[in-house]
Amino acid sequence: MAETGEGLPEEVLALIFRHLPLRDRAAAARVCRAWAAAATCSTVWHDTKISCECELEGMLPPYLSACLDHVHNLRLEFEPSREASRRAAIELLMVLAGRALGLRGLCLECRGEKPLFDAGRDVLEAVHAVCGAARELRHLDLRRLPFTLDDALVLQAARGCPELHSLFLDNSTLVGSVGPGSVLELLEACPRLRALGLHLASLSHAILEELAAPDRAPFALLALRCACPEDARASPLSNEAWAALHRRHPGLAVELELEPALPFESVTRVLQPAIPVAALRLNLSGDTVGPVRFAAHHYASTLCVLEVRAAASAELNAALKELAARCAALREVHCFCVVSHSVLDAFRAHCPRLRTYTLKLTREPHPWRPTLVA
Repeated sequence: MAETGEGLPEEVLALIFRHLPLRDRAAAARVCRAWAAAATCSTVWHDTKISCECELEGMLPPYLSACLDHVHNLRLEFEPSREASRRAAIELLMVLAGRALGLRGLCLECRGEKPLFDAGRDVLEAVHAVCGAARELRHLDLRRLPFTLDDALVLQAARGCPELHSLFLDNSTLVGSVGPGSVLELLEACPRLRALGLHLASLSHAILEELAAPDRAPFALLALRCACPEDARASPLSNEAWAALHRRHPGLAVELELEPALPFESVTRVLQPAIPVAALRLNLSGDTVGPVRFAAHHYASTLCVLEVRAAASAELNAALKELAARCAALREVHCFCVVSHSVLDAFRAHCPRLRTYTLKLTREPHPWRPTLVA
């Protein structure tokens, strides 16, 4: 009798198995020799997503341990408030640190709420270990890690990951502990870095100058989050420095996220006309109309995504209509307040590239779902 799956080439089986969750991959590997070979080949594991909430609780399966050498890009999800999920994520990271020669990308994502007063020291120590071992790491995304990131982690990445192409540290922590000095050392140690996510307090004139250096590789994305008290106290960056950076990297896109912790006077210091803002997310406790009008006047040629969380008002409606008339490159606009019908009409009429929007004419139960443009 022919073995199960004998009629399908290994390449076809591998393309199927790469879409299966871990438990199903492990089950497929036990079916027959042909399926076992396909389920453990590098094609299946090159880009891998692992959820510690349901797939790894309690222990690291031997099957997964045997396949980690094939993982190039890993997205790891876990719930820090659940001990089994957290322990499984840390164990997996430590195993990777011991054999991470092929790891190219790592994205960590926490689900649910983190325990009160949890500094995440155990998780961060595991991330440190990976950064110290994964010499070929290109992409590190810690935006969904709810713990305070510090200089020690950035310096570890600078020393251990010289091939970094992207690093995202702009997470939702309430304390900013990454200083500009460590970021500058990172840039000097990682000349191929093309994308960087930071809190505003981690940025400085010296960093902008380093990014604008003549021998610097093309820089594509700078994501800035302004959400903690340190960001509100950050020294202002001059419009001239931003203009020099944009001249050096004409394809640069800047994403700005302004949170309620930022007072009005800080908002006016952050928003500079020469910043090539591609995405602007406003969730301010004070005036939102002014920043929307500022964006309409200064970011018309670059703005692709706008997100506004504010109270509905006639003034905001007028500002949104002005922005729609000026920002023809917009692809997304999301307003989490009721807007007038004329606002919806303005975006439909003036933004031919619009692909999705959240523009509600009446109050609806949350969550508000975006509308896709056909």
